[in-house]
Amino acid sequence: MKPDNDWKQRLGVVYSTNPDFCFDTGETEETATPEPSRQKLTVTIDRRNRGGKQVTLVSGFVGTAEDLADLGRKLKVKCGVGGSAKDGLITIQGDFRDKVTALLKEMGYNAKRGN
Repeated sequence: MKPDNDWKQRLGVVYSTNPDFCFDTGETEETATPEPSRQKLTVTIDRRNRGGKQVTLVSGFVGTAEDLADLGRKLKVKCGVGGSAKDGLITIQGDFRDKVTALLKEMGYNAKRGN
């Protein structure tokens, strides 16, 4: 249940005399995660802005943040390294393009290796 202190979200909003006015916070609901076979993931490597270190990026995930974090956690455990999962992008520390692509295909995802 949502608390009744939503006035904090409306700070800086001008008062309206329109009786039909409904304040929109701009929040959108997350889309439901489609089954793995309908996902098209791309596995690439990135070296920019990371001090010369390499990271493996998995992009193209569509779904909830919880499912993204779960998939990221599984990949990190299987590779035995750290990383993160946010904004539809999974980051795995190190160059694991081949291993991550193979793991995603085993899980049923349509994964392809980028660069």
